[in-house]
Parts: sequence; C-alpha cells; structure tokens
Amino acid sequence: MNKIGLVILLSALSVCHGYFIHIDANEEQCFFDRLTSGTKFGLMFEVAEGGFLDIDVKITGPDSKEIYKGERESSGKFAFAAHMDGQYTYCFGNKMSTMTPKAVMFTVDITEPHQNAPGAAQNQEAIDNQKLEEMVRELSSSLMNVKHEQEYMEVRERVHRSINENTNSRVVLWAIFEAFVLVGMTVGQIFYLKRFFEVRTMV
Repeated sequence: MNKIGLVILLSALSVCHGYFIHIDANEEQCFFDRLTSGTKFGLMFEVAEGGFLDIDVKITGPDSKEIYKGERESSGKFAFAAHMDGQYTYCFGNKMSTMTPKAVMFTVDITEPHQNAPGAAQNQEAIDNQKLEEMVRELSSSLMNVKHEQEYMEVRERVHRSINENTNSRVVLWAIFEAFVLVGMTVGQIFYLKRFFEVRTMV
C-alpha cells in the first residue's frame, strides 16, 4: 500500500462532524449513530450561549445501558469504544431551565476499528506499512484534536467577550447612577444649608 492510498484509507476510517444547535427551555434534543463493536466514539461539547452556560448530557447504548451522564456541564470531552453493534444515542437536555434557551456546539469523532487484510504476509514491507499507518492515525487524531480545541477556544472567546461587554455596560450605568446621586446630594445639601442660614438670620 502506498502512502497516498494509506492516507485515503485512514480518512475513510475516521469520520468527524461538527454541529451548532439551539435547545429551548425544558427541551431535550437527541442524536443517533449506528456503530459496530470496537468503533471508537468521541464527543466534545461546549455551551456557547444561554443562562449559566450549563447543559445535561447523556449517552446510552443500544441495550439502553447508560454509558455517560453529566448534569449542568458547561463543556466536556468523552470517548468510548462501542461494546456491541447497534444504535447509540447522545442527548443534550435543557429541562432544568424554565425560560432560557441554550446554544450548544459539539463535535462527534467516529473511528472504525483497524482490521488487517486477511492472509496478509507478515513481511518487512507489511510491518513498515503497519507502522506508517499507526503514525498517520496518531497524526490525524492530533490534528483533529487541535482543530477541535481551536473551535472551542473561538466559542469561549466569543462568550467571554459577551460577558465583558455586558459587565462594562453595567459598570458604565452604575457610574452614571452614582454621578446623578452625588449631584442630587450636593444640590440637596446646598438647599438645606441655604434654608438653615435663612432661618438663623430671621431669628
């Protein structure tokens, strides 16, 4: 197997999808993927907008066995190998919120199990190809992780910028309110002292 064919094969064995969804208050959205036994499944998520930036996450297998469950999480990573063939379900729940919708960004990385060609001769060329394949797998996985981290850092930067802008607006409003209070107190003190001295003069 040449290097180009090896890269094409690895690209076919590893599938990654990214999504950006909106979940209304008191709602749960579920997604499904059919996996074969031994397939590696990775889920990364980040709450981008809404409330306290928290969401409930749940992953179940085809036998209704709960593989992962997290409550009120802002972000996270979870990976597992499918223990049996069938449909795996992962859900994002916003049922703890009564009025605030949430925006969630998540990526799914599915890697099929590696299988050697039947009857392949274990000669030096086959061993070299296998080592090269493993190195390309590791490199592909590392590049995908870097891509995911960049996407999540972009989301976090946008969230933090929104929080900073909101905080700055509140600080400005509070400063204006304090200025009006100080002006009002100054005018009130001047008026009180003026009345006080007017009364003293009349006496």
